[in-house]
Amino acid sequence: MGMSVANAKGFASEPNVVPLIDVLLVLIIIFMVITPKIPTGLPTLVPPATPPINPQPPDPNTIVVRVMQDGKLMINEDASDWDSLGTRMGEIFKQRANKIAFLEGSNDVPFEQVARAIDIMRGAGVEHVGLISSNLNE
Repeated sequence: MGMSVANAKGFASEPNVVPLIDVLLVLIIIFMVITPKIPTGLPTLVPPATPPINPQPPDPNTIVVRVMQDGKLMINEDASDWDSLGTRMGEIFKQRANKIAFLEGSNDVPFEQVARAIDIMRGAGVEHVGLISSNLNE
């Protein structure tokens, strides 16, 4: 602790802050070293804000499962039901190396139906399920 002359009544003590600053710098370095890597989320692809001028036709190998407002399902243009969705998806993706499918539903479809369809598709061997949100013209 350093001391300095104050006034006629006696000495005034002043704290020495240099060791305190040294300790704080060491603590900053320790926390910088032990801080874990910042977690990242899932990789996503964000669609462009405006649709392309010349949209390309959909790939015929692309599988889109549509959940209709009344609870019916369609796989591309074929009608399906909840009981046969897993079997049909398993047959479709049995021989494919690229196990990606898309799920489309209107805004009026309850989320539990979308989650149920995702669960069935993942159980049938689909590795990646992309979500398409749009209003269906029924």
